[in-house]
Amino acid sequence: MSGSVSGDDRDDAPPSMARSGLLRELPVTERGLRTRAALIAAARRVFERSGYLDTRLIDITKAAKCSAGTFYTYFASKEEIFAAVLELAQEDMMHPGMPHVAAEDDPAAIIAASNRAYFEAYKRNAKLMGLLEQVASIDPEFRVLRQQRADAFIRRNARSIANLQQRGLADRDLDPLLASSALSGMISRLAFGYFVTGGEVASLDDIVDTATRLWVNALRIAPRG
Repeated sequence: MSGSVSGDDRDDAPPSMARSGLLRELPVTERGLRTRAALIAAARRVFERSGYLDTRLIDITKAAKCSAGTFYTYFASKEEIFAAVLELAQEDMMHPGMPHVAAEDDPAAIIAASNRAYFEAYKRNAKLMGLLEQVASIDPEFRVLRQQRADAFIRRNARSIANLQQRGLADRDLDPLLASSALSGMISRLAFGYFVTGGEVASLDDIVDTATRLWVNALRIAPRG
């Protein structure tokens, strides 16, 4: 899971992975918006197919069926259009994760639902998630932005864990931030191994069940009933 989304969390939105300095104002016409969207969609396909380093602007314009001049009307470089791809995709890529658990909720069921949503989003965006690993390995600035976003989700999960501890629903001896970091890291690497690098085949249900059992057991959340 990536984080929690309730209460004060709404005031602690995770930072964007897209560099703000590379994002232009949106076009003012419907035609301009459609053309820009087509370029972004084409760029994502090419980035995912060829990788960031091997993608050329001519590949993007060819995929979008437009001229170089049209491309430069909306974007100045490969870096700019990559930032636009990230801005559009990141909310779906990084599911908000473990929500606040209300008094009447079953914490284990909430964790299972959150894990499922995260894995489903990761699977939908597996090619792009693999691309982000490549870009992070070669671009220090992007690596920092990506880590800052991951840290924000870890802090959110830590607050959810601390809330469960305060209510006697989770192991109070655990450091919530360390526990969140370890468990969130486990979930993200599990997703990467299965959906990006093509690890041993398992059903989504099996992945969700295993991840949830590990999370629940690590926090010593007692089953209800």
